[in-house]
Amino acid sequence: MQTAKKILMVRPAHFAYNEETAQNNHFQNRPSITNLNERAVKEFDDFVDVLRSNKIEVVVVQDTNEPHTPDSIFPNNWFSTHTTGELVLYPMFAENRRLERKPQVLETIGEHFRAHKVIDFTKWEDKNRFLEGTGSLILDHNNRVVYACRSERTDDIVFEEFYTKMNFEPELFNAFDENEQLIYHTNVMLSIGEDFAIICAESITDEKRRDSVIHRLKGSKKEVIEISYDQMKSFCANVIEVCNSENENCLIMSQTAKATFTNQQIRTLEQYCKIISSPVSIIEETGGGSARCMIAEIF
Repeated sequence: MQTAKKILMVRPAHFAYNEETAQNNHFQNRPSITNLNERAVKEFDDFVDVLRSNKIEVVVVQDTNEPHTPDSIFPNNWFSTHTTGELVLYPMFAENRRLERKPQVLETIGEHFRAHKVIDFTKWEDKNRFLEGTGSLILDHNNRVVYACRSERTDDIVFEEFYTKMNFEPELFNAFDENEQLIYHTNVMLSIGEDFAIICAESITDEKRRDSVIHRLKGSKKEVIEISYDQMKSFCANVIEVCNSENENCLIMSQTAKATFTNQQIRTLEQYCKIISSPVSIIEETGGGSARCMIAEIF
């Protein structure tokens, strides 16, 4: 099953620019507004309302003021659930992001997902090796393939332990932005749905590796939609397909991303799913993540 029918989102208590993650997240921009948290919460609430109005089941957890976790709005980085019954916990690069593993969030996950097994990779934090959930990992559940681009947040050794324990076949590669910097998370350059994949192929500068990844996607019977660097920077790959209560496949994205796709790309995507978008520009600019980063799937 590629698409979840339930998602979990964390409503921020004190959303802020995270100095620790800005070290290698080049999508982040320091904000100039004073009412940042208030505006981010408004974007979050409006986003949830849009999703629920489209009959998507959303579980919302209210973050706590203490400990301060400025990126709690991006829960997909520290846990994932799987149809095979595993709850996986991931090692996080930024020390203040490790605090997001709060008891009330774990309790809520337990209320909606009965884990047969907990796989805990957080031990790797002590060795400065990281793998940030479905930020680092793009999972083709149906074909059991996991795609990842190397970065300070996506370590080869932890990646190998993940795909070995979870029984996935690996596709590991390097991906760079226009300034030849490693892309911090795979989910800003690649997204996989039931029948399609969105990829910033030019970011994989090694031609043989790029061809290999494209071949793997097409071999998995995905229509490949290539996006440009500019579209990547507008979060066109930071999207996620889910299933609503009427069994409609829905592609969730930000208003920024939808406005940046070409008309032909939108028509192609609409052959496979209903597109749902909402404005989250404050969250995107400050946090360096978009709609997909805000959503953790509950399978």
